[in-house]
Amino acid sequence: MKTQHCQFRVAFVSCVFLGGPLVSFVLAQQAAFSARVESVRVDVLALDNGRPVRGLTSADFEITDNGVPQQVDLVSFEQIPLNVVLALDMSDSVAGERLAQLQDASRAVLDGLTKGDQAGLVTFSNAVTLRAPLSTDVGLARVALADTRGAGDTSLVDGVYAAMMVGESDVGRALLIVFSDGLDTASWLSADAVLESAKRADVVAYSAAIGSVGGAPFLRELSALTGGTLYKVESTKDLRATFLGILEEFRHRYLVSYTPRGVARDGWHRLEVRVKNRHVTIKSRPGYLAGS
Repeated sequence: MKTQHCQFRVAFVSCVFLGGPLVSFVLAQQAAFSARVESVRVDVLALDNGRPVRGLTSADFEITDNGVPQQVDLVSFEQIPLNVVLALDMSDSVAGERLAQLQDASRAVLDGLTKGDQAGLVTFSNAVTLRAPLSTDVGLARVALADTRGAGDTSLVDGVYAAMMVGESDVGRALLIVFSDGLDTASWLSADAVLESAKRADVVAYSAAIGSVGGAPFLRELSALTGGTLYKVESTKDLRATFLGILEEFRHRYLVSYTPRGVARDGWHRLEVRVKNRHVTIKSRPGYLAGS
C-alpha cells in the first residue's frame, strides 16, 4: 500500500504525493475559506439531561440569523457520511508510551468509521505533514499512523489550519479531532488568522489537550467557534475513551440547513438554534463569517 506525504508551509508549498500527481497548496495569513451564503449548514447537538435527543425533524427546529427567523430547509441525522481528520502533535515530547497510546486512540476512531465515511491524517511538529489524504480507504490512515514518530517542535496553529483545509476538501460532514501535549513553538500563521478562518469553515473541531498546556487557549476558542469541545485530559491513557466519546457524540448531531433570508450577505452572522416546545440544551457554532 502506498503512503502519501505532503509538507505544508505558510507561503507556498509543493506537495509530492508518492505514486501520484504533484499538488500545490497556498497557506496565507488572510482567511482562505469561501463563505457558503447560498446555504448555511449547522451541526447541532440536542441534549436532554445530558442524553442526545432523537427523532427531531425540520419542523422542530428554530434558527435565527442575526436575530432574523429563518426557514429550516433540511435536517439530517446519521445520513451524511463523515469526513474525520485527525490532527496529531508529533513533537519530540510524543514518544514511547505516550505515542503508543495516541496511536491506539486514533486507531479506535478509524475502527469506528462506517461505510462511506472518510478519514485523513495530519501531523505537526516543526513542519506540518499530510500523512493520509481524505479517503474512504481508511487503511491509508492506519498505515500512515503506524509510521508516525515524535520529533521536533510544535506547529499547532499551522497544523490546525492544514487539517481544516483537508476536512473541507470533499463533501460530507467534517469532524476535526486535534491532539496536542504542548504550547505552540513553531507556527508561521497567527492564532488570530486561523481562528478567523474557522469562522468560515464548515468543520466542527474537538480538541484533546494534556493538562493545563496543550495550546489550551487557542484550542478552546477553536472548539467554541466551530461548535465542538475542548477536553483537558490528565494523560494519554485517557485518550482512547476521549476520542471514542468525540466520535459518538458527533454521530448524534443533526445537520440543519437553511438559505439565509433578510440578512446581509457579508460580515459576522450570529446564530441561535432552538428546539420548539422542549427544554433541551443545544450545542452548535455561535455564528459564521460571510463575504470576503
